[in-house]
Amino acid sequence: MRRFFPAVSLFAAACATTPPQPPAQPTRPIVPSPHVSGGLIGLTASELVLRLGSPALQVREGVGLKMQFRSRQCVIDAYLYPPESGQGITRVTHSDARLPSGADTDQAACISSVEATK
Repeated sequence: MRRFFPAVSLFAAACATTPPQPPAQPTRPIVPSPHVSGGLIGLTASELVLRLGSPALQVREGVGLKMQFRSRQCVIDAYLYPPESGQGITRVTHSDARLPSGADTDQAACISSVEATK
């Protein structure tokens, strides 16, 4: 019996080792599609115009662009910037929704309101 236990423990140790894993490949972060979530993040200026109509205001701010869309119920400000490399198409990186009084409001409801008035 004595010889059996060392053999079993060596066999168990051999089974417990795992083969080396290949190095993990770097992956790009998953960016949710703005059309699926209903938000504006990731849209280009032309996609914004298609979705919300002509902007009431456009302002260049350095390399960025602010586009403002309005309905009777609310105002949406969309801020577009180029990729970090500085080259490429500007896309919405941030957006705000507010009432005409300036108070914050639900962005999804505001987007629906602006879409209905285009």
